[in-house]
Amino acid sequence: MPEFAQPWWFLLLPLPVLAWALLPVARGSGAALRVPERVAAGFEQPGLQGGRTAVPWLAALAWALLVVALAGPRVLAPVSALRVTGRDLAIAIDLSGSMVREDFFLDGAAITRLEAVQRVGTEFARRRAGDRVALIFFGSEAYYAAPFTFDTEAVARRIEQAEIGISGRATNMADALGLALKRMATSDAATKVVILLSDGVNNAGATNPRGVAALAADMGVRVHTIAMGPRELAEADEGERGVVDAATLGAVADLSGGETFRVRTTEDLVAVGEALDQLEATASDGLSAEVWREFWVWPAGLALLLCLGLAWRRA
Repeated sequence: MPEFAQPWWFLLLPLPVLAWALLPVARGSGAALRVPERVAAGFEQPGLQGGRTAVPWLAALAWALLVVALAGPRVLAPVSALRVTGRDLAIAIDLSGSMVREDFFLDGAAITRLEAVQRVGTEFARRRAGDRVALIFFGSEAYYAAPFTFDTEAVARRIEQAEIGISGRATNMADALGLALKRMATSDAATKVVILLSDGVNNAGATNPRGVAALAADMGVRVHTIAMGPRELAEADEGERGVVDAATLGAVADLSGGETFRVRTTEDLVAVGEALDQLEATASDGLSAEVWREFWVWPAGLALLLCLGLAWRRA
């Protein structure tokens, strides 16, 4: 139902009438030229008397509209609120040296593994509206590239800006997972999830990824893992580089109650993003919200037009 933010402005409505009644009438001064009535009648224009009568009413209407605008007409209207899932989601992305390998393809052109992750990862992050999302990059060391936030667009932009080498060129997936758990230990989120993407073998740090996965299970944190790369450690030749330890990543997921995904192509990576959307759906009722929708601009605009019309007529 419409209402007014400051209805006391309506007390000013009779102000022009009071001014007309109480203020003295301005009298003209100086010489005046008397013109015979017959001559004056020759200059009279049709409709002049009606126009003079209408002027006070138009001025009164303009004043009334101005007072209505000052009173602030408004309506309480519902708005769509951000859907909040109650989930903390940490995305841990491998930035080790092997991510520069150009063994993925997009539209027929070879791209690096990192470029494939950036193309798919940014869109995945943007679809997580309602989740509190964090981003972790890891190589030899792990660090938070973005703290937990509802601003998924900021997380997506940070994925787009990722560069190889800023965290070292080795692979320390255990520390990346441990860093995610450290922040989640103090979180009161109903659901806690880590998505761990790696294209290599854990060859840095003193912690075993399986041990960190067992800790995640004790904390109630699900870890979904993505083993990325055309070849995996179990099928590789001795000394072959750029292979992924799919067995360890699978064990991490199994120990924590998550899912593991094997990615060999860009199409596989896109399918993983869609599968994760199904596993960790973002749809929820969200928070109800209402805001005031202001309508003062309409009476103010009409009052302005009437004032301009009166000024033009007077001129």
